[in-house]
Amino acid sequence: MNYLSIKDIDSLSEWVSEAIILKENPRAHKSLGEGKTICLLFFNNSLRTRLSTQKAAMNLGMEVMVMNFGSEGWQLEYGDGVVMDQGKSEHIREAAQVISQYADMVAIRSFAELLNKGEDEAELVLKGFAKFATIPVVNMESSVGHPLQALADAITLAEHKSKAKPKVVLSWAPHPRALPHAVANSFVEMMQLQNADFVITHPEGYELDARITKDVRIEHDQKKACENADFIYVKNWSSYSDYGKVLNEDLDWMMTPEKLGKAKFMHCLPVRRNVVVEDAVLDGEQSLVIEQANNRTYAAQVVLKKILSAAP
Repeated sequence: MNYLSIKDIDSLSEWVSEAIILKENPRAHKSLGEGKTICLLFFNNSLRTRLSTQKAAMNLGMEVMVMNFGSEGWQLEYGDGVVMDQGKSEHIREAAQVISQYADMVAIRSFAELLNKGEDEAELVLKGFAKFATIPVVNMESSVGHPLQALADAITLAEHKSKAKPKVVLSWAPHPRALPHAVANSFVEMMQLQNADFVITHPEGYELDARITKDVRIEHDQKKACENADFIYVKNWSSYSDYGKVLNEDLDWMMTPEKLGKAKFMHCLPVRRNVVVEDAVLDGEQSLVIEQANNRTYAAQVVLKKILSAAP
């Protein structure tokens, strides 16, 4: 069993309920992972993902090995039939099989480079490990998805909603750098499994992949989209059509108390204060960002528990 995308969840409501139960007694299933090892491979920086996944594994009794592959490992080649006479020293075929001998599970974090849409969507790192490893693979954020974050977001929504069908808004926000689409993509996929009034708002030119957003309502007027919202999830992403480009740095899209209204504020972190969101929102009582970060542990833990339970 792998956990590569939100689509690997067979019942979102059941997984969320199980994660909430795990929060009550995180080490109740410590014997499940005893004698098992997980290897966490980071091709990009991390704070919440690294620590929460490590904590989740420890809660289940697992041993944890961590490697910052970008700075500590050989550069990997992913192509078939390549003559490796340039800078890359090791092929994914060998690397994945070797790691499979050292661990019982491997989790990988590898961002989009935002230079070539086709290469990013090919998910060479994640899919390479999924193809050649002989152990379960977990996605800790890839080029196009962040399913651990989306599951944590689903847990947070379940804990804080006050009505059966809340209004949830995903709002683009300005950022000085071009950022990937992974968090937004997985949040959209997760929301499509929810009973909710879901709206995406962004400036024109920032449409996400239409294969992911499908029939979701898109609103280019942020204030209109946020009216009567119960939750507003704020996240920047670069252009998908003009791939990886920053088309708009309009600070009018920054989240403010006036736009937030009575809604709960959500963001995956890290966040740039007074660029993406005003201090007053982030530090206010309606902010759920710390709860979301806490739920990262239990999202990872329910995933690891499912994989361990499915092992022969």
